[in-house]
Amino acid sequence: ESRKIITSDFFRSIQRQLVMQTEFINIAAHELRTPITPILVNIEILEQDFGRENDEIKIIARNARRLQRLTENILNVTKIESGSLKLNRRFFELNAVISNIIEEEINRLENKNIKLVHHVKTESISVYADKDRVIQIIYNIINNAMKFTKEGTITIISEIINNEAIVNVKNAGSGIDQDILPILFLKFATKSEQGTGLGLYISKN
Repeated sequence: ESRKIITSDFFRSIQRQLVMQTEFINIAAHELRTPITPILVNIEILEQDFGRENDEIKIIARNARRLQRLTENILNVTKIESGSLKLNRRFFELNAVISNIIEEEINRLENKNIKLVHHVKTESISVYADKDRVIQIIYNIINNAMKFTKEGTITIISEIINNEAIVNVKNAGSGIDQDILPILFLKFATKSEQGTGLGLYISKN
């Protein structure tokens, strides 16, 4: 009987620690997000005044956006693991979303040896989904392709097959490392020096 009580107390203690850890990460991520917003606003003003090609501004912008993505990823992971992630579903045009993502990425491309191309196989694709989450998923996969492509074309293909919206991302990069394949969708699984290994975990969930 005493063993059962000790075991029960131990698991309750672990659960409390996990809850506290989740709450701390959530608060830290929220606190990080607060100062990032005015930084990004001021970067846009600087880009308008001095141009997007200013090297110093590009460094600030790149790192600020990287910090923003990291913060959002941390918040998403805590929501997924606590079961509090809610989807806001509505109808939207998928091709338009993909084209906007590609346009943004082309504007931010530092490696001029990479081309981004959207190949539309089905002219109009109306989907009922959470638009922000779909944007996040497509962005994560395109961004992964960009990380591992030194030169060549990244092709994003969108089409409807058997009444399902299919988006394929093909690149001329090195391919997925064989060591990563078995753990591809787990947290922190990455061979990239730039990434955290959270993108595909969030996308799958």
